[in-house]
Amino acid sequence: MKKWHSWKPEYATENFDVIIIGSGISGLTLGVLLSKYGKRVLILEKHFKVGGWTHTFKRKNYEWDVGIHYIGEVHNLQSPVRRLFDILSDGQLEWHKMNDNYDRIIFPDNHYNFNAPYTRFIDDMVEYFPGTRDKFQEYLQMINASVKNGLPFYANKALPNWLSRLTYNKMANPFHKYADVTTREVIMKIFDDEQILGVLTGQWGDYGLPPSQSSFAMHALVVRHYLDGGNYPIGTSRRIAETVTDYIEKMDGKIYVNAGVDEIITERGKAIGVRMSNGDEIKAPMLISSAGIMNTFGKLLKSDSKFDVFKNKLKKITPTFSYHSLYIGLNKSSEELNLQNTNLWIYPGYDHDKNVNDYFEDSSAPLPVTYLSFPAAKDPAAEIAHPGFSTMEAITVANWSDFSRWKGLPWKKRGEAYENHKEELSQKLLKTVYEYVPQAKDALDYHELSTPLTVNSLANYPEGEMYGIEHSPDRFRQRWLRPQTDIKNLFLTGQDVITVGVTAAMYSGLVTASAILKKNLIKDFLGK
Repeated sequence: MKKWHSWKPEYATENFDVIIIGSGISGLTLGVLLSKYGKRVLILEKHFKVGGWTHTFKRKNYEWDVGIHYIGEVHNLQSPVRRLFDILSDGQLEWHKMNDNYDRIIFPDNHYNFNAPYTRFIDDMVEYFPGTRDKFQEYLQMINASVKNGLPFYANKALPNWLSRLTYNKMANPFHKYADVTTREVIMKIFDDEQILGVLTGQWGDYGLPPSQSSFAMHALVVRHYLDGGNYPIGTSRRIAETVTDYIEKMDGKIYVNAGVDEIITERGKAIGVRMSNGDEIKAPMLISSAGIMNTFGKLLKSDSKFDVFKNKLKKITPTFSYHSLYIGLNKSSEELNLQNTNLWIYPGYDHDKNVNDYFEDSSAPLPVTYLSFPAAKDPAAEIAHPGFSTMEAITVANWSDFSRWKGLPWKKRGEAYENHKEELSQKLLKTVYEYVPQAKDALDYHELSTPLTVNSLANYPEGEMYGIEHSPDRFRQRWLRPQTDIKNLFLTGQDVITVGVTAAMYSGLVTASAILKKNLIKDFLGK
């Protein structure tokens, strides 16, 4: 495991062309691309590890990822996603393809396998729902059309403001046909079947909103991304940050942890540097925030009244809700336990919106979703690193308001009542785990629960949100969610600029780099 360098005051005297706040995949992507074009890059990370949602943590004989559970498309060496990962990691990042049955959607009365490739997906769905082949083909045509029309919409974000405004309608309107409607509206128009709606939106946890609230465009991106199967980084997800930072450092860039930024320093409407949490100031000709819209406009631009216009924009967006993740250590190998690498999505009923509403109104209601992931079974290097042991993760949604009484208390020091509440939630999740993976019960050796407060403390999300800004139809009408800001030399990147997920955040780095360099890097690196 790579050792990261902590920030020291003497580093403030070094000269850099660009300061990037945050070391998630969008910030790391920018670090590589700008370095390749001769910029000397400094990346500052508040956490004690680099990588954002790509980092891992260890306890005893176990290692878990905190955000990467599977990634689509990278097993195809010529796919844009794989080519971009290869560019960022200098070809050092390796992948393992999961079973063709990448997701299993489970309800009390039945389960439904999502199998790759897409032709088998259709065949399986028609077997579950006879006489619907034409409708499933229409559904996938809508999925493909939405994704295709999204390309110019996102590319428009990289253009200079004047050109973006001039071309916006032509580049964005075809996409809004799909983005302006909810997932429920589109699927029900095709199928008019609540059960099929529940099955097809069984991956809603990948984008954080149930079908009556989510934009169909977001649903389409996720579905399309996995239609040919899922993959996992060999050596765990931390290999993403390790390989990318090796490349940045090779190009004379610097990455520091324990390097919290307290303020973006501005002067006469221009960003000129950052003030660190310890008071150190670092100046640079260009600043990029990968810390999220809420943090950038809500915290890093301080209380000067001239920034109120930016803070007011935050009223137009809504954070996604938060989540719990139970990290489970098992004292037998994946092979001994016969653990497969198929993700399990477990629901109390087909109506996802009702499931969520019921739980948020009464937390004693059934969990609206339990997602089970098996990282050790997905990674062929896991048995070499930790022979005789394996890991699981059980994830469900959480209500931030349930944790308000412990807000402000330090990590790992929130008291007995908080720990008791965590254990109650852990047991609730374990009950589901044992029902669907009974062999885990006797092998259970360790478990640890993260809460919205964990996400708030370690990932710096204000309300412990799972995916930044929620992906409702209204979100895709926010034109100001783009790399350029009204503060000269300050740019934005990350999932709030494009959409949710590691791949989208990586593309946001590509789009932001294109905007900064005034080059079509999408074409330069990925082709037409």
